[in-house]
Amino acid sequence: MSSTKADKKASGDAASWLFNVVTSVGIILVNKALMATYGYSFATTLTGLHFATTTLLTVVLRWLGYIQPSHLPLPDLLKFVLFANFSIVGMNVSLMWNSVGFYQIAKLSMIPVSCFSGSCLGQNVSVNAKGFVAAIIAVWSTALQQYYVHYLQRRYSLGSFNLLGHTAPAQAASLLVVGPFLDYWLTNNRVDAYAYTFTSTLFIVLSCSIAVGTNLSQFICIGRFTAVSFQVLGHMKTILVLILGFILFGKEGLNLHVVVGMIIAVAGMIWYGNASSKPGGKERRSLSMNGNKSLKT
Repeated sequence: MSSTKADKKASGDAASWLFNVVTSVGIILVNKALMATYGYSFATTLTGLHFATTTLLTVVLRWLGYIQPSHLPLPDLLKFVLFANFSIVGMNVSLMWNSVGFYQIAKLSMIPVSCFSGSCLGQNVSVNAKGFVAAIIAVWSTALQQYYVHYLQRRYSLGSFNLLGHTAPAQAASLLVVGPFLDYWLTNNRVDAYAYTFTSTLFIVLSCSIAVGTNLSQFICIGRFTAVSFQVLGHMKTILVLILGFILFGKEGLNLHVVVGMIIAVAGMIWYGNASSKPGGKERRSLSMNGNKSLKT
């Protein structure tokens, strides 16, 4: 019986992680194409559109019965919205102002292995002062957001759908109100003056569609894994984004430095997996705590 439960959990973890990898990599590449190729530099407004689309999904899920009535105190909701908005907007602005390579390296700085990857990939990343500041804000707010997702789900016994049902409407409303003004301040361009074409509009719709899966998969994964584990698993996304980013947007493609950086990133994943599975490791302690809770109940 226990092995069956373990197999089901492993299958669920793998499916959740694969869903997150596919949607996360897809939205980065679509957004970069939208910003770099079609000049849609309104990252904050785009994020608001993402959450407006996600809000529509939560309405459908509530109608279908997948989202049950639950309570999330307003102060906690506002704190989460603050962290999440800084995180997502910061990431989109970082993607707009930096290369795909530096965008991913900045995300890697949430764990120590990024120092090695950054030095090995240094020749293939493009960064400027504005982009560097955006990356720093994005990294810190993302770390806080991921911790807070885990915290809220545990404290208020909220599932991924329930938490998304609380947060998506608040994020959509705040970003769509602030977005156009913030984008104008950042880019000196107005979103209503953008020359929308059929292709650029199609990319915006595609970006919003993928964002629904990205938002949902992130909540699912953070609820299933520890925050550090989620970041380590994210190395696979980093490698995929770097490869596809260099193929689609880079001029020089892959070289020895990039390959070495990817090898070090994979080595970091393996090291963390071994270290955390040993007695006293974080994952082992987490499993033990979960087991003790289930015995008590």
